Amino acid sequence: MSTTESRFYATPGATDEEMNAAPQHHASGGDWSDLSAEAERLGEERILVNMGPVHPSTHGVFRLLLELDGEYVRELRSSTGYLHTGIEKNMEYRNWVQGVAFCTRMDYVAPFFQEVGYALAIEKLLGVTDQIPRRASQIRVLLMELNRIASHLVAIGSANNELGATTMMTLAFRAREDILRIFERITGLRMNHSYVRPGGLPDDLPDGTIDYIRELLPNVRATISEMQDVVVQNPIFKARHVDIATLSVPAMIALGMTGPNLRAGGLPFDLRKSQPYCGYENYEFNVPVLDKSDAYNRAAIRFAEAYESLHIVYQVLEDLEESEGEPVMIDDPKIAWPSKMTIGNDGQGQSFEHIKEIMNDSMESLIHHFKLVTEGFPVPAGQVYQLVEHAKGTLGVHLVSSGGTRPYRAHFRDPGFSNLQTLGMMSEGGMLSDVIIALASIDPVMGGVDR
Repeated sequence: MSTTESRFYATPGATDEEMNAAPQHHASGGDWSDLSAEAERLGEERILVNMGPVHPSTHGVFRLLLELDGEYVRELRSSTGYLHTGIEKNMEYRNWVQGVAFCTRMDYVAPFFQEVGYALAIEKLLGVTDQIPRRASQIRVLLMELNRIASHLVAIGSANNELGATTMMTLAFRAREDILRIFERITGLRMNHSYVRPGGLPDDLPDGTIDYIRELLPNVRATISEMQDVVVQNPIFKARHVDIATLSVPAMIALGMTGPNLRAGGLPFDLRKSQPYCGYENYEFNVPVLDKSDAYNRAAIRFAEAYESLHIVYQVLEDLEESEGEPVMIDDPKIAWPSKMTIGNDGQGQSFEHIKEIMNDSMESLIHHFKLVTEGFPVPAGQVYQLVEHAKGTLGVHLVSSGGTRPYRAHFRDPGFSNLQTLGMMSEGGMLSDVIIALASIDPVMGGVDR
């Protein structure tokens, strides 16, 4: 933490000329005092300020320190950690399945990517990747692609809202609301679902879900198109975004940027194509790329990817109709989550038949259910690194097992954290007003950045 102020001091009775000739700078923390001394030595007027809040990611959870020369940014520093929740450390004190409830809360705008990445890593440690039912993988893909659309729309809508285009935020949340309705129907929750489990899923799709999704998707597509109509050829939008916050591909690679921002620069790096998982190799879709990574093209890429995700979703729905009735959890009682979920008048919960079995008919089933839920299952000793193409870029999941029922170490490479490292290079030398656009084009979610 550092604080900075610039004031002018002079002796009592000093003239205006004497007062103006006596600048003094006061700073503390880090090396900001050195910067202030250097500014005084050079005789230049530099302003060190805290910027914000200007974006949902800066409302108390992200700090921007700027050194300004007039309205030009000479230096930018990002200060994170204000939303640190200790998720990774907490996961070491919970069993493997309970960890899903933690990692889903990291990037809360796109929770299914964390859930799937974490489950895939555990399944790899267990050596059961090939035993996961295909229907479970199909539903995972369905949820991730719907979540990708929702995440991209929030990124575009919130960015425009900070520039005064509130209509864009309203449209984005209208489409996102339809997607959250689908999530709620499938998982019982709008966010923080904890629906993806090691070995598969706790329950199949409720009856009528595929028809329900097909009913809502045209609304989502129409809203995406309406958002494009508002901004794509809008001269004000183009003036604020074209050639703003530009980065070259070598610079992005050197700084660890991935996802739509990297693909906007022309590099078609997408893990769904290069290292397929969950059966992505079975689906037809393109990886949109453009010729320059500036703020305008980053928004354009997200629009294009939303349409590609819709294309994948329709293919998954056809596959789900073919696999109807197939299991969604691995056929291994030592791993399979012992639940038989159902939708009742009071919401989602354990089915009556399952409760009757474990409470009335079978003491062994009750003991098994109790031990698996409370103690969890052991995972062979070893470590694994699983990659997933998150809506923001490359999500990495590093798990270390000591052979017990909980992780020895859990660490996530959140794409938002890595992407934020580019903010300084994007902004320095540009206008103060462009910092807002640069930050919004990165699309950070601080729950994932800080963890």
